[in-house]
Amino acid sequence: MRGASPTREWSRFRFPETPIRFLLLLAALVFVGYAFVYLDVRIERLAELFSRLGTLLAERYYPPDLQFLATPRYLASILDSMQMAYLGALIGILLAAPLAWFASYNMTPSRRFLYPWARLVIMGCRAVHEMIWTILFVSILGFGMLAGTLALALFCLGFAGKLFSEEIEAIDKGQVEAIRATGAGHLQVFVFAVLPQVRVAWTGISIYTWDVAFRAATVVGFFGAGGMGWYLQRHVQQLDNERVAAIILSIVALVLVSEILSAWARARIMRGK
Repeated sequence: MRGASPTREWSRFRFPETPIRFLLLLAALVFVGYAFVYLDVRIERLAELFSRLGTLLAERYYPPDLQFLATPRYLASILDSMQMAYLGALIGILLAAPLAWFASYNMTPSRRFLYPWARLVIMGCRAVHEMIWTILFVSILGFGMLAGTLALALFCLGFAGKLFSEEIEAIDKGQVEAIRATGAGHLQVFVFAVLPQVRVAWTGISIYTWDVAFRAATVVGFFGAGGMGWYLQRHVQQLDNERVAAIILSIVALVLVSEILSAWARARIMRGK
């Protein structure tokens, strides 16, 4: 159809034929061997890892101070971590939706300007770890949940933005061309032809993004963002190992609960698709 935008062709990567393939494989094996030697990786030391770890846990971290988990201050920190994860994920997802549209090669309104800039923003947010974002915002804004929320928002923006844009690039172009034939603009095409095709996938990705953000929120407080991570940092510095063990157990339990809830929600969405 005249006026239809060209689509990007994808092809599988194929290794060169022998002997180049053999040389590449040999170079990879040599590099792995060199890395083992350079890092001084000893198999006998790895065999003793679990026994030493068990001894360490039994001598320093057992029994965990489970009564500390029921204190009002720590229960409030759990709520703080959940709120930080929710707000960070919500802000990141809301910003990722338009950026994913701009960063999708087949549907971006401008391949010359919007596409590269949107891709740059998403890749930049993904390239920096959420811990680094937390340290940066804490140094600018000071200690508190605001720094952690902003750090999680940028992390979720990069995480969800990449997955959102990939879903847009995999849509059926037939509906897009049908809407364009009516004279619809870029925004109308996106709302009526793209969103209906990616709605279910985007919902599942959003739930998974919150799940990942909650895991990150439990530890970003270690770097000054508040929540459970702040208590973890405090008791690690005080060498209060029994409480450290209890906090780690609570983090593991909460992450397992969030994983179960997110898996249940995604399964409900897929059944209702």
